[in-house]
Order: sequence, then C-alpha cells, then structure tokens
Amino acid sequence: MLNLTMGSAMSSTPEVNLWSSAEHALEYLRRADSIPHRVEGEATLLEFVPAGARRILDVGSGGGRLLSLVKAARPGASYVALDFSPTMIVTLRKLFAAESSVTVVAHDLDEKLPAMGQFDAVISSFAIHHLVHERKRSLYKEIFELLAPQGVFCNLEHVSSPSSLLHAEFLQAISCAEEDPSNKLLDLETQLTWLRDIGFIDVDCHWKWRELALLVGVKPGTGQGWCPESEVHSIIELSS
Repeated sequence: MLNLTMGSAMSSTPEVNLWSSAEHALEYLRRADSIPHRVEGEATLLEFVPAGARRILDVGSGGGRLLSLVKAARPGASYVALDFSPTMIVTLRKLFAAESSVTVVAHDLDEKLPAMGQFDAVISSFAIHHLVHERKRSLYKEIFELLAPQGVFCNLEHVSSPSSLLHAEFLQAISCAEEDPSNKLLDLETQLTWLRDIGFIDVDCHWKWRELALLVGVKPGTGQGWCPESEVHSIIELSS
C-alpha cells in the first residue's frame, strides 16, 4: 500500500511495519482513490488475468479495491483475499459478506504462505514492497509454486526510483511529504530478474508511471521447458 500520509521525512527500516495500526490503515483507505494514474495500472492488470481463471489469490488485499475490480471482470472465479491488518480484514469481511465466492484469510506475509491449493492467477496491489527484500524473493517463489501451469502472477507494485531526485519528485506528484517508514522499496529490474530466475516466463513490466509498475510473469505449462531451481543446480553439477 502506498504512503498517503503527511508529516516529517522518515527513512524505512526493516523492523517497521505500521499496517497493524488501525489509524494508519484507515488513513490509507480514506485516500487510496487519490493515487494518480492508479486506474491505468489496474486496467492494464485486468488484461493479463486469464478469462477462464477459476481460482484467484489476492496477496495483500487491503480494502479489497483490486479484488473487487478483478471479481467484476471475472465473476465466475472463486477468490482468496489475504491480508494481516486487523482493520483491513474487518473491511474485507464487511465488503464481501454476501459473496460466497470470496474467502478472507488473515495472514502475515512475513510468514510462509499457507497451503491453499492451486490458483490460475495471483494478483497483488501495492503490498509486497512492505517486505524486506529477502522475503520479497521467497514470496515470489511461493507464489510460483501455488500457481497452476500457465497461471499468471500480476503485481501492481511500488518500486524504487533510480535517484533521490526522482523519488522526491514522485512523492511530490502524489502529494506526500514523507516516505512511509514501512516501505522497503526495490528497483524494478532486480524484481523482474528474480521472477525469471524463479522460473516465470514472459516476464515484463507492462505499465509504469514513476514508482508505480505492473510486473507480470507466467508459470510455464507442461512441456514448456521449465526446470525448478533445485533441478537446475543438479544438472549443473552433473555436467561439471
């Protein structure tokens, strides 16, 4: 979730995560619709969610904005909404109380994803950048393992700028005077490389505005030549 609060500048630290605070979560919900160009990124994300998807996981669902959009576009699917903020969990359960196709699960993304079966698509919006970098990468791998063959991962994410000047301009563009201390921003190229190394194919950034970017990758289907990292290492050892 993007920082949408005002105040003095603060740097991010691995120990800080303010999203368990009701005040922090409610402030985000109050201003979430004001994020510039957000609708463009969401519309592009919808293009990559398979039309025939039967199960979709939303990682870091927040107030349910992205899940609601995808659900409207893919009404035949069933959904799992994952979040750890008590305020967001309450919001999600109220929003989808009458929706039998949506299951809300309280889960801290710092911990390994629970066993939930396979999904045809995993979506996420402005959530994963709150994790330390090592956990970001391990989460991407867990998402890969949860996807069915030819499943798609769509991550509308807050990434780092290549310079402090561009970062300052981004904060100004979204009318923020500070960086959320919960954010652990990482550059786009590193994350795209991680997705490829994990085994995703057709990996690309399909939309970007300043520090907002849509990363998409596909899990190979049967016979598409993907080899798990463990098997890659074994092959290298055998060939050396």
